[in-house]
Amino acid sequence: MNILILIAAIISFLTIGLHLFGGGPEIMGPINDSELSAYLKAITFVIWHAVTVILIINSLALFHAGFKDKYRKPIIIITSAQYLLWAGLFVFYGITRLNDLWPMPQWIIFTIVPMLAIIGFLRSQKQAAKKEVQ
Repeated sequence: MNILILIAAIISFLTIGLHLFGGGPEIMGPINDSELSAYLKAITFVIWHAVTVILIINSLALFHAGFKDKYRKPIIIITSAQYLLWAGLFVFYGITRLNDLWPMPQWIIFTIVPMLAIIGFLRSQKQAAKKEVQ
């Protein structure tokens, strides 16, 4: 069991709730009530729910990696790369479109989760190396 990876998984799971119950009314409500075409609304909802699906898959993958060594490395690489790239998008668009990082603080979560997972993975590698020496 890897506590840091499990903490990353728990934060990732909590992010699903933030996405759905915080972001849904704040983002999707106004989009749905807007004058955008039905097509653009439909595309936006598909993207919104695709993000939800990806958050669920990543959370489950991190949870698996927290308990099992099998596939831990590729899970950590894939989920961390994805979350760090998402963090980069929030930083980029926060700076270039809003001139401020704080209206979209999601970059914080998408940095913390992979950092915990990577540190947890590196510690597990270090412990495994110590066992081999003994």
